[in-house]
Formats: sequence, structure tokens, C-alpha cells
Amino acid sequence: MTTVDGLPEGLTTRPLSLSDAEAVQAVIAAEEVVDLGEPEMTVEDVLADWQRPSYDVAASTVGVFDGDLLVAYGDHSDTDVAYTAVLPSYQGRGIGTAIAHWLQAKARTAGSPRIGTQVPEGSAADRLMRDLGYEVRWTAWDLELPPEREISARPLPDGFTVRDAEESDREAAWTLVEDCFLEWSERERMSLADFGARVWDRPGFEPWNLRLLVSSGGELVGATHVFLSGDGAYVARIVVRPDHRGLGLAPPMLVDAFARAREHGAVRCYLSTDTRAGARGLYEKVGMQVASTWVNRAVPL
Repeated sequence: MTTVDGLPEGLTTRPLSLSDAEAVQAVIAAEEVVDLGEPEMTVEDVLADWQRPSYDVAASTVGVFDGDLLVAYGDHSDTDVAYTAVLPSYQGRGIGTAIAHWLQAKARTAGSPRIGTQVPEGSAADRLMRDLGYEVRWTAWDLELPPEREISARPLPDGFTVRDAEESDREAAWTLVEDCFLEWSERERMSLADFGARVWDRPGFEPWNLRLLVSSGGELVGATHVFLSGDGAYVARIVVRPDHRGLGLAPPMLVDAFARAREHGAVRCYLSTDTRAGARGLYEKVGMQVASTWVNRAVPL
């Protein structure tokens, strides 16, 4: 039994397992419909995160139940990263506050100096975190390529090609992506095994989901991770090696990802970025528009 202090009478708690992924996604989706107008998170998203070798689902999560119905959950996903959601019909009863305190205790025990998460700006979660003393660390955006917008051709400069990654490319792709993301992201390097859980071991992975930019000499200079999510395609990662930036490589890579996704049935294409990366302008130049604004909040422990 996992104890969460401060919950309303009659609710019960327990650690979650992989078999609870659909129920968790349903709670998240219910919040997203209220906050964003439609659900975004999929069961595959939950499973890809929970199947990381470094992650212990039972030790890192708590589910709050009303009878057999999961009404809220908390997830200490990483040292200073947490996720939580509460069914809209159960909000305003102190459940979110109780889970926040549980997550703070988990992070404190893990030795983290802070704990935080990213939520839609102005949402119930945003307001609760503000009231609990969570400060904004950065602003983020979901950008979407509208379904009716044609993708303008963006040819690569001479000497470069984009292709599907092969199994033998995986370690090099991991190294490149992590090197690029750690230029601005304040976290530890993700292990190859954890990276793989989110990329090539993600449920439904196909070779076109990981596209590599290579030079005529065979050097790996860029990578894009894109996958289908419902009727949309999500570009989760796009990077160019620092010594090849400024050559006009990123826009053709992004257009390539969108084109491959549409070939595989995607109706819309979207991605996320934030103020730390400074890439919003690049995405807007290829026709993307801001669909939602998020804030990352954290509290010191």
C-alpha cells in the first residue's frame, strides 16, 4: 500500500503497473480535453516512458482510486521531473495537492534539490502549482502544421542525404541527439537503453521513425525522431551537429519528417519546443503555428 496523506475520505491508493497504462492515459486525456480541447497523450507515450530500464513503475507511481476507477495519479518520472493528472470531475477536492506533496517527498528522498513538471498555461494544474509555490522556469509551445497546409519543398544542400536509421546506427544517433540536447537541457545524459525505450523500442516503431542526415562521406550530422500519434505525427527530436549548423539543414529535415509522416497516414504534424532551445522561429518559417502554450514550473525542496 502506498500512503498519500490528505486525500478525501473513501479514496484508496496503490502503486501502478504497466497494466494501468490505459487507465492513466484516460485520466490524462480527460484533463487535456478541458485544457487543450482534445487529447494528445497516447497509451504508447505512457508505455514508452514506463518501459525504460532505469525506471521502476511500482516504486515511482501512485494511483488514486474511487472504487475501481482511477481518478488521479502521480509519477516521479526522473530525479526532478514529475507527472500527475486528476479527472476534471474530481478536481477541487485536494487530490492534486496531496499528490504534489507525495511527489515532493519522493524527490527529496532521491536527493533532488527541486521537483517540477510542464503544464498548459492557465490550466487548473498551472493555478494549483502556482498556489503551492512552484515558480516558472521556462515557457514551451506545441506547434502544429495545419492539415490543409502544403509542405513546401526544402532541398538539402549538395553533399547531404536523409535516410532511415539502421540498427547499426543507433548508438551514434543516441550520442548525437544527447550531445545536442544537453547543450541547453539541465539533466543527466540519458542512457542508451532508456533512449532506445523511447525511440526504437517504443510500441509501433517503424524504421522511418528515425531519420538520419548524413554527409557524402558517410558522417552522421543530424537526426530526426518522428512517430504517429493518433491521426497526427509528432516530431519528438530534431538535431543538427554544431559544426554543421547555419547551412540550411534543419528545415529540409523537418519537411522530410512531415512528408514521411503524411505518407504513413498523418493528417496533422506537430512538435514541442521551449525558450531554452530558441528554435521556435525555425518551425514557424516552415509554416507551423502555435497550438498551445505551456509553462514548466518547479519548487525547491
